[in-house]
Amino acid sequence: MQSYPQHTSINMPSYGQDVTTTIPISPQPPPKDFVLWSLFNFVLCNAFCLGLCALSYSIKSRDRIIAKDFVGASSYGRTAKIFNIFAFCVGLLVTILSIVLVFLYLPLYTVRP
Repeated sequence: MQSYPQHTSINMPSYGQDVTTTIPISPQPPPKDFVLWSLFNFVLCNAFCLGLCALSYSIKSRDRIIAKDFVGASSYGRTAKIFNIFAFCVGLLVTILSIVLVFLYLPLYTVRP
């Protein structure tokens, strides 16, 4: 005679019970501090000391990241980004104007009789 398996049951919640599942939350990456961009603007595009201001706020943002204060780091990083944009635009404008003025007012060669 063959033996059939006995009845097995699966423990499932009924329709009226609340089923909660936990999803692991991955840690958010820290906000950007723009230190390299600030250093570039400080060295090469430091018009009106905007590069120095951007570098200062970038370093403050990095300190806030180390202290695990991501809200403060985000605020300082956003301010550093704004200073970097202004410093880069003003530095680029001054560079282009300088090149144009040199070519307009400085003759490329002088003709001597």
